[in-house]
Amino acid sequence: MPAVSIRPATPADQPALRQLFLTTRRIAFHWQPPDAFQLDDLDAQTVGEALWVAVDAQQRLAGFIALQEADHFIHHLFVSPDHQRLGVGQRLLQALPGWGHHPFQLKCLQRNQPALAFYQAQGFHKVGNGDGPDGVYDLLEHTARATA
Repeated sequence: MPAVSIRPATPADQPALRQLFLTTRRIAFHWQPPDAFQLDDLDAQTVGEALWVAVDAQQRLAGFIALQEADHFIHHLFVSPDHQRLGVGQRLLQALPGWGHHPFQLKCLQRNQPALAFYQAQGFHKVGNGDGPDGVYDLLEHTARATA
């Protein structure tokens, strides 16, 4: 696993976050037309959410996670194409406050098979599904570990 550090996002991170969000969604949701995604989508979609970033040894943005803290709902988790399959997503999850002590939920589009496989490998399980504006999704949950 490459050296990455996880920290809360700062206003200085916004330009790189916007670009990563745009680029990774165009790749992940390849069935959507490219103009379905805009550079300023991140700002509108993360109002009131806590964001953490992963940065590599060269201080390049490797990924980010956005959390609706009140209900432990993971709204976004994206890793740059250059850092995928290197453990960055796992590190972002494990850095969440209360990880392993609170259940966390997220929605994942059923068409996004790589993301579903990733979340299952991290211990998430399906607790429901639905149909949203972007398509059919699974509601996934990572259950808190019992403490002795």
